[in-house]
Amino acid sequence: MKTERQLFANNRAWARAIDARDPEFFAKLSQQQAPQYLWIGCADSRVPANEIVGLLPGELFVHRNVANVVVHTDLNCLSVIQYAVDVLGVDEIIVCGHYGCGGVAAALAQRPLGLIDNWLRHIQDAMRRHRPLLDACRGPADRLRLLCELNVIEQVANVCQTTMVQGAWAGGRDLVVRGWIYGLDDGLLADLAMRVGRGDDFEARLRTAVAAAATRSISER
Repeated sequence: MKTERQLFANNRAWARAIDARDPEFFAKLSQQQAPQYLWIGCADSRVPANEIVGLLPGELFVHRNVANVVVHTDLNCLSVIQYAVDVLGVDEIIVCGHYGCGGVAAALAQRPLGLIDNWLRHIQDAMRRHRPLLDACRGPADRLRLLCELNVIEQVANVCQTTMVQGAWAGGRDLVVRGWIYGLDDGLLADLAMRVGRGDDFEARLRTAVAAAATRSISER
C-alpha cells in the first residue's frame, strides 16, 4: 500500500509535469471553471472520469456515487446538476456506468449488505421494470452486463426528469443528456443510444435505448 508520503510525492511529480507542458495552466485554472460537460459516474476507483475521455482538470465537472444512480431525493446529486446547468452552463450531461459494476451486481444478487441496500433499491426498481429482458438472458454474466446498461439508461431518464433539466429545456437551452458505458477489460466507452435533448420524444428515446440493449444481450450470446 502506498504511504501518505508517496501520495504527496506523486502529486508534486504530477504538478511539475503539468507545469512543464503549460506554465500558465494552474494560473488559468485557478481563475475560472468552464467545463462543457457534467459527468455522473460510478464511484468505482477503476473508472477515472477525466482520464478515460482525455480531458484535463477544469474541462469536466464530475459527480460520482455507487452505481451512478440519480435519485430525485438526493440533494447532493441534484445540487451538482443545478450548479452545472445554471451556474457553469454545461452543454451536456453524461451518465456513465461500467460493466462489472459492483453496485449493480449487489442489487442483482439481492443479498443483504447493510445501509447500502437502501441505495441499491433504486437499481432493483429498474430490475423489476425490465424483468422479462433480464430473465431472457443466458446466464448471470449476461444478466449483469444487461443490467449495467439498463441502469445507465434509467439514470439518464431520471436526469431528464429533474426540475433543472426540464427548466433548462423550457427556457430554450440546447442541453443534451446522454448515456455511456465503460469497459474495464478494454478501457473503451460505448454509446447506449440514450441521447435526449430539447424537443426530443423522451419516451421514444427510452424505448429505443432499452430495445438496443436487449438486442445486444441476444447478439452477444
